Amino acid sequence: MNVTEKYDVTNPLSIQKYGQKLIGKTFMDVINDSKLDEGIKVDTIAQYGNPKRKGGLGNLLEELHFGYKANSDQEPDFPEAGVELKVTPYEIRKNGSYSAGERLVITMISYQQAVEEDFYASHAYKKLQLTLLIYYLRNRALPRMEYPIDFVTLFSPPEEDLKIIQQDYNKIMAKVKSGKAHELSEGDTMYLGACTKGSNSIKSNVPQGFYAPEAKARKRAFCFKQSYMTYILNKYIREDVKTYESILNSVHDIENLTFEELIIEKINKHQGKTDQQLMIEYDIQTRSKSLWSSLSYRMLGVKSSRVEEFEKANIEVKTICLNENGKMKESISFPSITFKELAQEEWEDSKFYNDLSSKRYLFVIFKKQGTHYKLKGCQLWNITNEDLEEARNGWENIQKVVQNGVKLEKNFLKNGIDFTIKNNFPKKEANRIIHIRPHTSKRYYILGDGEKIGDNPSYGDTLPDGRVMTKQCFWLNNSYILSQLDENLKR
Repeated sequence: MNVTEKYDVTNPLSIQKYGQKLIGKTFMDVINDSKLDEGIKVDTIAQYGNPKRKGGLGNLLEELHFGYKANSDQEPDFPEAGVELKVTPYEIRKNGSYSAGERLVITMISYQQAVEEDFYASHAYKKLQLTLLIYYLRNRALPRMEYPIDFVTLFSPPEEDLKIIQQDYNKIMAKVKSGKAHELSEGDTMYLGACTKGSNSIKSNVPQGFYAPEAKARKRAFCFKQSYMTYILNKYIREDVKTYESILNSVHDIENLTFEELIIEKINKHQGKTDQQLMIEYDIQTRSKSLWSSLSYRMLGVKSSRVEEFEKANIEVKTICLNENGKMKESISFPSITFKELAQEEWEDSKFYNDLSSKRYLFVIFKKQGTHYKLKGCQLWNITNEDLEEARNGWENIQKVVQNGVKLEKNFLKNGIDFTIKNNFPKKEANRIIHIRPHTSKRYYILGDGEKIGDNPSYGDTLPDGRVMTKQCFWLNNSYILSQLDENLKR
């Protein structure tokens, strides 16, 4: 038995017990516990506390607490125990809910060797089968070294998750094998994603050596999506009991088809039915704005919008009601932004990028027919890399306005009394993919001269220069979404 002075490196439970000594400590406490010389201590704080050093806080715990040198080996960090160490942030939102701070990178995807066909023999599986998860609270009001470490536990994906993770792996590897690694997108899959690594530039492109020697693709790594990490945090670590419904009756439901095929089959078997017929079928008595959404979930076999698999995979059900001419009115909104955060973000670390690049939509399409709407079918959709770049241009133009100072001007109506507030954000037509505007008609402003407009501060957000304007959201343009729908669903 290989035993260090502090823990048994062959025993997962011993490694976990030693890791749990970190609970309640900050990263500075870990440095102080190491009793480093003052000069080395200062260098260590500067080195590991640098926010531009990806994985710096994890490296600190690897080297100063667990006593091994950080590495990028394909074997687990504790090979004799089969345990991988992952240090990852979580955040507490304004509403009190807990959320993972980011996706969890597992291991790099290699383009230089043959694809391992058997998921359970792959280095990806070896890295994710048993993980010592260490969650720290990322409180941006504190220095990085003062972030507290709150949760330490061993985690293995349950059987029903592993089945979907295996399907995700096969989907990613199929693109690599066909020489299409340049088409990989984190939004392609459910729980296991293919996230980008390195800056978004030509220098980050590498040859797809084994299957497409002449083609290049972005460096990518296997990762657990941020939505999946949030579910792990709340369900398995915090043990926060919430009621979720599952589309799967058992793992056997996806033995002969993928999860994506299962949900499309559940919806599309109702093609051609009107909303009135579906209301009768599911005993829904009254029509409301949420009728079509309720019908979508009922067709999936659940009664509420709290679907376990969708929570894990960042899948949003979106009902689209087309008029008789096949046009749609509504754009699709994202959560409201925080101006000060937006001004400081880099694109691939931004909240909007993380959400947009990993999100999938289940579009359920109804088309108006007389006084009712007929179900045309459904479509799983996520944004392509090419369109993500176009969205990036729109995001950067909006960010520049925030950084340079938003112009807010009163625009008086003809009566000379009532007015709107104009701003200089790019108009919807400026970008094919996205635009920015409020989610509500309620408004709140504090202008440069101190004048307040509106009486509810919760509708406003503070600009970098201290003024306040009505909260804004990013939106996917309705014209863009319409262009992404399968033609058969629009007829």
